[in-house]
Amino acid sequence: MPFKHNATRRDKFEKAKYRVMNWPEYNEALRQRGDVTVWFSEDAVSGWCAPRSGKRGGQRQYSDLAIETCLTLRVVFGLPLRQTQGFARSLLRLMQIDVPVPDFSTICRRAQLLRIAPKTWSTSGPVTLIADSTGLRVHGGRDWMQEKHGLPKARKTWRKLHIGFDPESGELVASCLTNEHVGDAGALPELLADLAGPVHRFIGDGAYDGAPTTATIRQVLGSDVELIVPPPKNAVPGDCKTRDAHIDMIAKRGRMAWQKATGYGKRSRGEAQIGRYKPVIGPELRSCKLETQTTETKIAVKTLNRMTHLGRATYERVA
Repeated sequence: MPFKHNATRRDKFEKAKYRVMNWPEYNEALRQRGDVTVWFSEDAVSGWCAPRSGKRGGQRQYSDLAIETCLTLRVVFGLPLRQTQGFARSLLRLMQIDVPVPDFSTICRRAQLLRIAPKTWSTSGPVTLIADSTGLRVHGGRDWMQEKHGLPKARKTWRKLHIGFDPESGELVASCLTNEHVGDAGALPELLADLAGPVHRFIGDGAYDGAPTTATIRQVLGSDVELIVPPPKNAVPGDCKTRDAHIDMIAKRGRMAWQKATGYGKRSRGEAQIGRYKPVIGPELRSCKLETQTTETKIAVKTLNRMTHLGRATYERVA
């Protein structure tokens, strides 16, 4: 990245200055993100209870919509499951809606197999996909006991959240959660399977460099997709023509010129989404099982996209 390239002489460069062009609209969008006005549409109320399956045995009382609504309230307001049940019950009571509220054990059990509605594309036509990943802590709940009573340090695990970002619409168009032993390239097939539309350009860091990864991308996204992945310093030409062209351009014009020519600098916007996820949603997962944690991150990504739909800032460089 440019800031790494000029790290030794960064103090000699003036910091770029930008101005928000649509400040009134963006300012109102920021207000709406903190608005706690919650309402249930008629479609949500009518689809709150699950229809009968027509099979013998016990029937589900709550639909997937009801479970997803409760889990969304939990993610947005950072509530435990019991408080989520009480919060949803109070909202329905204030709105004088006579529907049952799922208890905390039902929410936890149903979250493991909950299917989140697929994402819809906000832009027409192929998009640019920026792939990146970050680590999320798993809440252990023993920090105070360790500090107070000197308990042995627990072996805390963590998860990796892989995201696919569209810089044009500002949405997270794909996401998947894996354990800490799965690398970026290993999680790529699952991440690409979450896409709901065509992609004409793929941008990723050096973790996505390699022939198997390239073959996976072209198999899922098509042979015409443009790959922008930086090869390592000791890379040598091989069988991939696109990668060989990148190696040749870097050798002739330098890595900084390659970044400007290919648009690799846009990958920083994917990193900015990770910096947005952790302050808004949180740096740790509240659920215990991987299946429930996957549902939690899916709902969190869907919530961030809803915030994006409220409004985005339009910047212009002034200096």
